[in-house]
Amino acid sequence: MSTIKFGTDGWRGVIAADFTFENVAKVALATANYFKRHKKIRNGIVVGYDARFLSREFAETTAEVLANRGIKVILSDAISSTPMVSLLTRKLNAAGGIVITASHNPSKYNGFKIKGDFGGPAHPEMIGKVEKELKKVIKSKVKSKKSFQELVKRGTIKVSDFTSVYVEDLKGKINLDVIRSSGMKIAYDAMFGAGQGVLGQLVETRAELRSSFNPSFGGAHPEPLTQNMKDLASTVVMRGCDIGISTDGDADRVGAMDEDGNFVDSHRIFALLLKYFVEQKKMTGEVAKSISVSQIINKMCTKYGLTLHETPVGFKHLCRLMTERDILIAAEESGGLGVKGHLPERDGIFIGLMLCEIMATRKMKLSDLVRELMEEFGWHFFNRIDAHLTEKEKNRILAVYKKGVKNLAGFPVQRVETKDGVKLFVENGWVLVRASGTEPLIRFYAEAESLDKVNALLKAATSV
Repeated sequence: MSTIKFGTDGWRGVIAADFTFENVAKVALATANYFKRHKKIRNGIVVGYDARFLSREFAETTAEVLANRGIKVILSDAISSTPMVSLLTRKLNAAGGIVITASHNPSKYNGFKIKGDFGGPAHPEMIGKVEKELKKVIKSKVKSKKSFQELVKRGTIKVSDFTSVYVEDLKGKINLDVIRSSGMKIAYDAMFGAGQGVLGQLVETRAELRSSFNPSFGGAHPEPLTQNMKDLASTVVMRGCDIGISTDGDADRVGAMDEDGNFVDSHRIFALLLKYFVEQKKMTGEVAKSISVSQIINKMCTKYGLTLHETPVGFKHLCRLMTERDILIAAEESGGLGVKGHLPERDGIFIGLMLCEIMATRKMKLSDLVRELMEEFGWHFFNRIDAHLTEKEKNRILAVYKKGVKNLAGFPVQRVETKDGVKLFVENGWVLVRASGTEPLIRFYAEAESLDKVNALLKAATSV
C-alpha cells in the first residue's frame, strides 16, 4: 500500500517505479469493486487517457480489469482530455469515469483519476471507499480470464470517439459566431498534452504550438505558467495574435497571454469571467474558490452581493459545492475553472474559448480588460514557488510555520488560517505554505498589491 496513495487529484506515481501495470490493475480492481454496487453500473464506466508514455496501454489494462468483472467499459479511441471523460460520463449516465493522466506533472509521472457520475472529480468519501477496497486487493495478483481484444470483440469494451462528442457539446455552449466574426487571431499551445488538435476544430487558430504527440513533453513542464509559456508569448507578438491560450497535460487547466505577450493568470481569468457572467450575461449563483486564489474575488463578491465559499486546495472540494449548491463559477489557483451550465469540472479549452467570447463581445483587447478590472478592484499580483525538498527539510519547514511566524519581510503577520497548510495574512497581502498533494514538494504562494512585495514575501517565506 505504501506505493499507492491518493492525493488531491487521484493517484500519481513514477512510471515503472510505482506506476506499473501490476499496480494499475490493482487500483482498477479496487475501483471496479467500489463501482459494481453503483445504481448506474449497467450504463458502464467511461475510460480515457492522455498523451503520456504508455497511457493508452494503462487505459487498456484498466478497461480489461473492469470488463472482466462484468462492467461495461466505454473506452476512448484516441488521446482524450479529462473534461472529455467527465462530459461522456454525464452524457452516457455512466456510473463513473477513469482518466489515465498525471495532469500537469512532469513526464516521468502518470496517474489514475476517478470521476463521479455527475461528471467531475470523485468526492473524498468516494476515494476513501476505493482506498478501502484497495487494501483488500493490494497483496493479491490481479488475473483476467479474458483478454482486452476478446472483450472488445464481445462488446463488453466499446471503443468510442470522445472528441467529436466534446466538440459538438462546446458548439452549443460558446458563442463561436461572435468569436469568428470578430476576426480574432488566436495562438494555441497544447504543451504536447490532450488538448492537441481540439481547439482548431472550434475556431480558426493562427498558430498552434506543441500540438503533436511527444510523451516527454519536449523536456518541458506541461503546466500553463508563465515560465512554461515563453514560446507562446513570443509567437503571439511575432504573429500579431490577439490572445494566446495554453492548456496542460490533460487539458483541464488553462493559462493565457495577452496581445503583448504578458501572462494572464488564472486569478485574472477567474475575475474576468465572473465580471462577464454577472454584468453582461446577468447570471446568478454563488462563487467558490480554493484557499490559494486571489482576494480580488472576495472584493468582487462583496460588490455583487454574491455568497463566496473558500475550500482547501483540490478541485474535488469545489466540485462537491458545484454538485450540491447553485455555483456560478468555481476556480483554483493552478488554472482550473468550472462554470455553471457546463460541468462540475475544470476545462481548459472551454475556459479559453470563454475568454475569447468576452473579448469579442466587449470588443476589447485582453490587456484592456485586465486593466479595467484592476482599476476597479485594485491591482493584485501573485506568484508561486515550488520547492523540491527532502522529506526531512519539508517537515522542518512545515513545523516552523505550524509553530508560528510573526513577521514576513518586515510585515507583521495579522492573522493565520490553517484550512490547508498555513496561510499568513499581512497588510494588503498574504502567504500560503502547504505541501503539494500531487508532487513531493512544498508550494509557497503569495499575493500583494505590487510584484516587488510579492517577491519580498516569497523570499522571506522560503528562507525560514
